[in-house]
Amino acid sequence: MLDLSHVVMNGRPHSPFVELGRENGYIENENLTDSELIMIVYLNGEFLEKENALISVEDRAFLFADGVYEVIRCYGGRPFRLEEHLRRLDESIRAVRIDLSDSRPIGEVAKRLIVENGLTKGDALIYIEITRGSAPRVHIFPPKGTKPTVYVGVVEFHPKHSQMENGISVILVPDIRWTRCDVKVVGLLPNVLMAQRALDEGADDAIFVRDGVAIEGTASNVFGVFGGVVVTHPKTNLTLAGVTRDVVLELCIKLGLPTREAPIMESQLSEAEELFLTSTTMEITPVVEVDGRAVGGGKPGPITRRIQKEFRELVRSSRD
Repeated sequence: MLDLSHVVMNGRPHSPFVELGRENGYIENENLTDSELIMIVYLNGEFLEKENALISVEDRAFLFADGVYEVIRCYGGRPFRLEEHLRRLDESIRAVRIDLSDSRPIGEVAKRLIVENGLTKGDALIYIEITRGSAPRVHIFPPKGTKPTVYVGVVEFHPKHSQMENGISVILVPDIRWTRCDVKVVGLLPNVLMAQRALDEGADDAIFVRDGVAIEGTASNVFGVFGGVVVTHPKTNLTLAGVTRDVVLELCIKLGLPTREAPIMESQLSEAEELFLTSTTMEITPVVEVDGRAVGGGKPGPITRRIQKEFRELVRSSRD
């Protein structure tokens, strides 16, 4: 079990940011200088200033991308669907056989960092990374007793409201990833390359296509509306079990919208009445163009709008 009883705050009893906010109207003490806005992170049992958080050059994540991660959205200082994210983190840890028996205390670490960094009023992102630890470079697992690297950081987040309001364009790209996309590993080079390819081609994002099926976005799940039915790819080893994806399916039930978990064929995309992507950072973002062709008249559709509205109500209630 991850033991937090011994943690220290860089030799200090607490951070000066417990009572202080940050920029954009969150700073209570207007006399703070930029140099005093020091971010606090958690690394291997210590709360310390980010610039002092050092990781070995022999860390397995650096050498092999041998680690997993999780990203959690905070609204008004409150982590959204924290338990679901931590459950998925546990599943990733078990899938890659990292020896960390219990990640639940990480939730308390994250909550403390929100306060330490004065992020209790706005939007923020929690980033968690667990690696197999530091050891000499060999492909097999390091010796028993090698401690995992545990890192948690929290940053202010600015959502792309214009994209959620107006929609985005995407391109279709071949799915060159490995076949365990259900595990949230730090090795994201294919995602990086295809996201950059989309940018280079003047689009906002890319959708991976494998064997004629539109699988998911570079960092999101894909939904389509066909004949009034909301469709998304089923949970398999080829897709990440998105927390926001699950929320959307719950909201569809609440709204009385029919849903189906089934593959969306590339050939069907031109027939879609609506398309949208879902993720922790994108929430529900409409897709209005695929490979230069308009979707649904080139503007967000009514079902997407209903889901967006219901999602925002859910977020609002979670902050109260």
